[in-house]
Amino acid sequence: MKLKRTIPSAAAMLAGSLVLAGCAGGDPLATESNAEQGGGETIVVGSQAYYSNEIVAEIYAQALEGAGKEVERKYSIGQRDAYMPQLEEGSIDVFPEYTGNLLQFFKEDTEARAADEVYTELTSELPDSLAVLEAAEASDQDSYTVTRAFAEENNLKSIKDLANVSEPLTLGGPPELAERPYGPKGLESVYGVKADFSGTGDTTVEDLVAGTVNIANVFTADPRIKTEDLVVLEDPESLFLASNVVPVVSAELSADLAEVLNPVSEKLSAETLVDLNVKSTVDQKSAADIASAWLTAEGL
Repeated sequence: MKLKRTIPSAAAMLAGSLVLAGCAGGDPLATESNAEQGGGETIVVGSQAYYSNEIVAEIYAQALEGAGKEVERKYSIGQRDAYMPQLEEGSIDVFPEYTGNLLQFFKEDTEARAADEVYTELTSELPDSLAVLEAAEASDQDSYTVTRAFAEENNLKSIKDLANVSEPLTLGGPPELAERPYGPKGLESVYGVKADFSGTGDTTVEDLVAGTVNIANVFTADPRIKTEDLVVLEDPESLFLASNVVPVVSAELSADLAEVLNPVSEKLSAETLVDLNVKSTVDQKSAADIASAWLTAEGL
C-alpha cells in the first residue's frame, strides 16, 4: 500500500444540493444474492448517497466492465448501518470505503491514526466475509487547511510549521471541534501550536478565504480546496485519523477484483479526488461521465 499523508465530510454541505446523475439502478435495499442474479457472475457495486462516493463507485464499476465483468449498480444507499449488512451477506460485492471511518465502525475505541497503522488494523477487524484491497492516497478526512497566500507567506507545508508563524492564529471549524482530541487542545499538545478557536460551522471555508480565521478544519476531498486555491497541511504526527479511499469487497472475490481495482487505487491521488469532485459540484457532470473520462485519461 502506497500512501502519502496529506478530511462531518464535504458531503454534509453539498450532497443535499446536488442532483446525482449516473448509473444507479435497482432497489438499493434489495437482498437478492448474487447466486440468484446469475450464478455468481455479476459483480454488484454499491455506493453511499454522496456524490464523491458515487464517483468512486462508478470508477470501480466501469473498470470492472472494462475487464469483461458483468456489473450491477446499487447506488445511493444510506450510511454504514444500511449497507454493511448487505456487504456481509454478499448481496453487494464492492463498495468504496474510507479506512479510518470503517475501522471505527468495527472498533470504536481504536487508537490507530497513521495511514499504515489504520489499514493494518482494519484488515484484522473486518468480518471473515469481507476484505479490503489496496488503499488509495486519496482520502476524505479531517485536515488543517490554509489559503495558498498564507502558506507561501509563512512557508507552510506541515501543521508543525504553524509553530513558526509570528501573527496570532485562529482556527475555524464546527463548534464541536473545540472539544475534539484533534481540535485546539490536540493542536497544541501534539504540535506545540497555540490558536484561538472560532466555531465557524458551515461558513468555515468562507471565513478562511475572507481572513476571519487563518486555519480551517476542512475535509481533504472538499472540492473547494481546488476552487478556492487552498493548501492542506501535512500531518506528520497523525493528529487526524487517516481515512483513505479503499475498496471493501467480498473476500471470496478479492483476488480476482484486486487485479482490476488495485491499479485504480494506485492512480487515485488526493488531488485527483478533489478534481473529480469539482467536475461534479462545479461542472455538474454525471458520475458516469466523470468516471469514464478519468479512466480513459489514465489508460484504465
